[in-house]
Amino acid sequence: MRTGLTKQEKTTEIYFDEKDPTIFIRTHNTDLKNRLTAYSRKHPAVCKLTDVDLDTGYKEFEIEKGRFSFRLTAPYREERRRAASEAAKNE
Repeated sequence: MRTGLTKQEKTTEIYFDEKDPTIFIRTHNTDLKNRLTAYSRKHPAVCKLTDVDLDTGYKEFEIEKGRFSFRLTAPYREERRRAASEAAKNE
């Protein structure tokens, strides 16, 4: 979908506070929109699509806390990076 927005303008906003049991997500990211849309259809009691803007291409969702997470990954150590590089070369 062409929206006329630059990549810098296509943002993802994730908002929550300590009081409210809901996370609010507003995103232009296609993969995240698709995943949240599918999840909201499968689990409407805990996640719902609340807004769609066809002009700019964003979707907004509300999801229960505990149903959405961020995954932090540690950087690869040099030996693991080297082993992965070697494995890729040997394929």
